[in-house]
Amino acid sequence: MTLFEELQRRGLLAQLTDEKEIKELINAGKATFYIGFDPTADSLHVGHFMALCLMKRLQMAGNKPIVLLGGGTGMIGDPSGKTDMRKMLTREDIEHNVECFKKQMSRFIDFSDGKALAVNNADWLLDLNYVDVLREVGPCFSVNKMLTFECYKQRMERGLTFLEFNYMIMQSYDFYRLFQDYGCNMQFGGDDQWANMLGGTELIRKKLGKDAYAMTITLLLNSEGKKMGKTEKGAVWLDPEKTSPYEFYQYWRNVNDADVIKCLKMLTFVPIQEIEEMEQHMEGAQFNKAKELLAYELTKLVHGEEEANKADAAAKAVFSGGNSADMPTTRLTREDVPEGGIGILTLLVKCGLAASNGEGRRLVQQGGISINDTKVTDPQTMLRPEGELIIRKGKKVFHKVVMED
Repeated sequence: MTLFEELQRRGLLAQLTDEKEIKELINAGKATFYIGFDPTADSLHVGHFMALCLMKRLQMAGNKPIVLLGGGTGMIGDPSGKTDMRKMLTREDIEHNVECFKKQMSRFIDFSDGKALAVNNADWLLDLNYVDVLREVGPCFSVNKMLTFECYKQRMERGLTFLEFNYMIMQSYDFYRLFQDYGCNMQFGGDDQWANMLGGTELIRKKLGKDAYAMTITLLLNSEGKKMGKTEKGAVWLDPEKTSPYEFYQYWRNVNDADVIKCLKMLTFVPIQEIEEMEQHMEGAQFNKAKELLAYELTKLVHGEEEANKADAAAKAVFSGGNSADMPTTRLTREDVPEGGIGILTLLVKCGLAASNGEGRRLVQQGGISINDTKVTDPQTMLRPEGELIIRKGKKVFHKVVMED
């Protein structure tokens, strides 16, 4: 089975500019390809995860990855798939985030001996002369054509700023520079990047008279059509300080039955034949086994085998009625708990089990919250924690509260 065939069977391929050429390049290990990452936070998250896994797969087959860190584009913001303009970051914030990204990416990509490169588009974008851009790049883009792309049409009603309108030109210029400076002949990205990627291939063709290729990968959506990687507390981060290995494990352990096989195919390195065999016999307890495999494999990939083993053991200890030091924990002091106690809704929000008091109230009223295996049904319940208590949300989410002296 070739690499291209495996990507197809795993459901990763979305849109391709030139299927025959892309297939030949990646199967022969001759693609020098890039994926861009705008450093909008100080950690990568699950939204970046599939791109990193794709880079790893391609590198294992002999292809050369280029990680493009968006120190320049990150100062503008990409409107693709968004309805609001991205928050502006300072140059210092962006530089800090870039360094954080580099460290995390080394878990997935082998940068030794020139096997991969990490470059920052701030190195060329921030020094560009505006008039030169207008003269050299501007004539290669049609405004009429740009406005036909969905990513811009979605924003037209609310107002698309000239700042954001330039993002396609900047990303296209990235591909142009990478093609010239590093021999990069291919760009990969999420399916919402298709318009920007086509802009790059067109710019290279018009300016250099040469061919470059683009391929998008399927967005990771759940069975309801929503992007995966969000919880009540926000994004699922790859940084263990933001999302602990146990919480990361639990996120994947708790995916819907309808999503588990898709996630195994798209995100793990479990042999595709093994996953397809599992798919033929998915019923009852098999779903739980598949979810445990998914959670373990992804936690091992992001946090290492030791943390994956600890998270797996902690989850099994909790489900069997025990306790574990690796369970997500919130520590309270006497200042957090008034004399009359702390309200259950306040505690749920403090622990990140509910985004608001209103959401906490609904959870309690619907019978979704237990304290030390006792169901709480009154939203007015006041608690006076002593030592430790275990909050269970639904059937699968556990959280420890520790009262400190």
